[in-house]
Amino acid sequence: MTTSGNPASVLGRWLNTNRDTRGIAECVVTRDGDDFVVSITGVGDDEPDPWPKSRAKVFANLEEEAGQRTVALTATFTLGYMTAETHMRVNKGVFVIVLYVIWHDGSGRSNYLNREFFYRSE
Repeated sequence: MTTSGNPASVLGRWLNTNRDTRGIAECVVTRDGDDFVVSITGVGDDEPDPWPKSRAKVFANLEEEAGQRTVALTATFTLGYMTAETHMRVNKGVFVIVLYVIWHDGSGRSNYLNREFFYRSE
């Protein structure tokens, strides 16, 4: 990793602040050597929908609000019915995921962009 900042700030289990979300319920960010691995659980119709794990690309987070220095991550998840591209960072203690979804299931649903907020699970 060649970026400056505190990579530990993104590590951990993050839960959605919106209990009624129809998108991402939780996100877990771990380290595997120098790599970051992201696990996401989506909200399914009847039960949680775990996505396949993805190795994240690491970026310097140049937005230094309140003097924070951290990293940002991007990870792509390919499921049979959709592709989800995520962009993640911590902003003042809140984990933010920007989600871009492209549908491949022929359902006619619109592709979309969403931003969700997460808190660190104890």
